[in-house]
Amino acid sequence: MKKIMYVTGNRLKIESAKHALEPLGFEVGNVKLEIPEIQADDVAEVAMYSAKLAADKLQTPVMTSDLGLFIKSLNGFPGVYTKYVYGTIGIDGLLRLMTGIEDRSAHFKEVIAYCEPGGEPIYFEAYTYGTIAQSKSTSQAENWDYVFIPNGATTFLSDIPKDEKWNFWSVDGYIQLADYLKKKKVSN
Repeated sequence: MKKIMYVTGNRLKIESAKHALEPLGFEVGNVKLEIPEIQADDVAEVAMYSAKLAADKLQTPVMTSDLGLFIKSLNGFPGVYTKYVYGTIGIDGLLRLMTGIEDRSAHFKEVIAYCEPGGEPIYFEAYTYGTIAQSKSTSQAENWDYVFIPNGATTFLSDIPKDEKWNFWSVDGYIQLADYLKKKKVSN
């Protein structure tokens, strides 16, 4: 099994990567590394910057990721500022911003970046589409799962059993990365 190092401290990202990559023959290792998050206009720029910095610092091929929630009626807000918005106004603040808004369509854009030491990063994108609910779920969840209803689901992402969430959450970026690595014949 080929091993790929995922630079993240987010256990949900690690679970997602393992779910997608391990059946494809990749072992997902993990290292938490403090990397400054740049201000950028696109989550791809953030993920690629982190991947390049981590690969050069660790001197091993790595993957990183960045995720943004894009709400159509808010012109893509919070987008690249998703983590910041969650930490400041939170879910309740976002719901207040959306009071009276009928079009609640939204999507998550997840960018998986891969970089080898001294190389330039490449990236792969995945999109999970859905809507922002009028109120949040009362279940225990993390981040935006409380208010996001993925397309094809009848309930909040937080209320979908863990083993069924993969039916609604796109792991296309990880699959594209695995295909790239297999073609490249990367082995660690």
